[in-house]
This record gives sequence, structure tokens and C-alpha cells, in this order.
Amino acid sequence: MDDRPREACGIVGAYIPDHDVARTTFFGLFALQHRGQESAGIAASTGVGIKLHARMGLISQAFKEEDLEDLPGHVAVGHTRYSTMGGSKQHNAQPLLANGPRGEIAVGHNGNVINASELRRELSEQWGVTFDRSSDTEVIAAMFARAPGRDWFEVAWYAMRRLKGAYSLAIMSKDELIAVRDPLGIRPLCLGKLNGGYVVASETAALDNIGAEFVRELANGEVLVINKNGIESRIWPAARKTHAMCIFEQIYFARPDSILNGQLAYDSRRRMGEQLFRESAVEADMVIGVPDSSIPHAIGYANASGIPYGEGIIRNRYVGRTFIAPDQRMREVGVQMKFNAMRTIIEGKRLIVVDDSIVRSTTTVRVINMLRAAGAKEVHVRVAAPAIISTCHFGVDMATMAELIAANKTVEEIREHIGADSLAYLSVEGLKRAVDVSDDSYCKGCFTGKYPIPVQLEMDKLALEPARV
Repeated sequence: MDDRPREACGIVGAYIPDHDVARTTFFGLFALQHRGQESAGIAASTGVGIKLHARMGLISQAFKEEDLEDLPGHVAVGHTRYSTMGGSKQHNAQPLLANGPRGEIAVGHNGNVINASELRRELSEQWGVTFDRSSDTEVIAAMFARAPGRDWFEVAWYAMRRLKGAYSLAIMSKDELIAVRDPLGIRPLCLGKLNGGYVVASETAALDNIGAEFVRELANGEVLVINKNGIESRIWPAARKTHAMCIFEQIYFARPDSILNGQLAYDSRRRMGEQLFRESAVEADMVIGVPDSSIPHAIGYANASGIPYGEGIIRNRYVGRTFIAPDQRMREVGVQMKFNAMRTIIEGKRLIVVDDSIVRSTTTVRVINMLRAAGAKEVHVRVAAPAIISTCHFGVDMATMAELIAANKTVEEIREHIGADSLAYLSVEGLKRAVDVSDDSYCKGCFTGKYPIPVQLEMDKLALEPARV
């Protein structure tokens, strides 16, 4: 029922002397639940050894009070997952543990390593590593556990020379916390201070949730090592000079109250809506957004146009948070399980419906049908992002090329297919203007087909799963 791009993952790492930080990590993850809803886990250490608890489900389902009490220690790493490589299975729940000459480590990963299959074969043949999971994170963990190097910086430099793709990492040994952002800076990672120690997280909203002071975002290719001696930072000399953060973080993935590349995501989205109006104005009585992620875009469009903004659609925020599958009748109800139109507000009105993306169009079709059934006189769809014409290779489960409607139909054909009175997308140039980016910053590959590094045409998220007989 949800046709949006699927989120990446969320990571949190904490090092706070003389504190048990599993609870801090739990509430940090709680603020990142939107980034992944398949599994959640926390690893923690008192300095003697690492204890791990990881389960399928939402964070609130994966942990009970006694689970947190059983994770003592001043250093911890937490993860909430949406699978972009490797199936949604218990054995892929993170953090993952790995052993090597430096002892045991736990790794939480946000991103996608596009050469994981090649590296897995190489590590197996040359280092004798045995792999029993099916995610690229297991390859990353094995590399950091066994790579040559006199310290974590040299280990990270070795890994950065080999790993291709996106990887923001929170890694812990029994007595240290290591944070790594890939040389392209594709996925976000930030640093905060709390109670005399430090916290790293995918988004600043996680720092806010635990009362940590935001210090800064990590640079591309930056490695932090946090231990009893304090914090040390180094940047891999070969890192990209300008970041290539996924621009969908600004459009949709990150919480609107998070700071990305120095900008509040809410403000970026509002400006996208304003630019969308400048590019594709239309006469109407009301602007509505497809909740919840499109609301800032819709507000921006309404403010720029002078057309009133209204909440014409109400979202059930608990759909998808049950393990009970709908029966056939409920499947036929479809989008109404997630959205409901308010007839008395929209009946007889010409509507501008602002959305943040159209992937396959299944949800868009159902929303438009629902609005028309509720009495909307006209439905004009405005998308606050460019048309998605190519797949993602760096940690977003989006769709195949055959499934991407904009890769296979013209705008007019899409308009006719979804049943809208008019349809317009934000241009790539308009998006860049709204986010205030240069040509070489942000990855915009899903809109342009051009990526910051060479990629194969399509990735198979189950490539590392055992072959079916």
C-alpha cells in the first residue's frame, strides 16, 4: 500500500564514561524508527566483552526493559534496519558481530556496498572468512575486524580503498567507539556531546531526542575514534572534496526536524514546494499534501501561491505496525487502510495534491480515486521532486527499472494513467535551487541516471542469499 522509496537504516553509537548507555542508544534509535522498521538491535560493553540484543520488528517490539538492563556498559552501538541488501531475516538484524586480531567488534551500517559480492568472495578465498549471513554489512564487519593496520584509522583507510558505495558506520570494540562516513558522504552521520561523552547518529533528530548537544556533521571520508583518551578525527586524504549525499534525504528520508548539510530538512522541503509553484502554477481552491512526508512541500506551495492549505487527507499512522495480514476484502479497501479523505472539506473543490515522489504510481492512483469519490471537483497533482527515471544503488530500496513509471511513460501518459486533471514535477534545476546545491554535490542519480561513481544497471538486494535449489 506504500509506493514511496523505502528508507535506508538508522544508526546510533554512544561512548559516555561511567554511564550505562544502552538506554540512551535505545531512545536515539526511537527517533530514527522512520529509517527502518524491519529489525532493531543494540550491542554494549563494559570494557570486558560485547553483549548483543537484536530482534525483528519495531524498536518497541524488539526491546523490553529487562533487555536494556542486560546490556550494561559505557559504549554501545544501535541499529534499526530496512533491508537494501540481504533479506529481512533475523540473522541479518544488526549490529553484526565479527572477530579478528583486534578482538570482537560490533557494526551498524547505513547504506549499500555495491561490490559486496566481489569482496565476499575475496575475503573468503584470501582470508578464510566464513560468511553465514546475506548482507553487505557482514562483509564490512569482516573487513574491519581483519584488515591490516596499526590503528583504527589505518584499518578504515584500507577499507575505504576497497569498499565501493555508501556506508555510514557505527562500530564498537569492547572499549572504543568508531564512526565512519564513506568518502562520498552519501548517507548522513552527525556527532553530539552528552554527559561528558559523545554520541554519533544518522540524524540530528536522534541527538535532540536524548538531549545531546549537536556538534557537527561528519565530513565525507571522516573517521572518529572515541575512547578513554577523548575523541580523535581524521579524514581519508582521497575522500571526495564535495559530498555526494543522497538528495532524497532532503526530499523525504530524514525527519523534517533534522539538519542535513547545514540546512533544516523542513526548510528545504518548504522551498521545494515554493519552487514547484513557480514552475507549475494552476488555479485551484485548496492545496493539500499526501501525509505525512509531503506536508512541508504542500505548505511551501500554498504559501507561494496564496491558495489556502488544508488537511484534506488523514493518515492512519499505525498501518504497517502489525504482523497480521489483511484479508482479501481489506486488500480491496486498499489505500483507505492508510489514508482517509475528509469529504466535508474537499467536496466540490478544485484540489492541488502535493506529493514528494511517484515511484510505481499505485498509491497515487488510489489517492486520486479516493479524493474523487469524496467529491473533489478537480485533482491537480504536483510532485515536489523530479521524475524518478533510474534505480538507486546506495541504500534505497526503490523499484526496478521496469517498475519505475517515469522511466517508461511520458508525463502526459502518467497523468492519464493516474487519472489527474494535470500533473507536473519539480525540475532538477528547481530542486538544486531549493536545496542550494552545486552541480557536483548530492547524488541525483535516480533523477538523472548519472551517479557519483560507476554502477551496474540494477542491483539485486538478495544477491548474497543462498541459492535456492
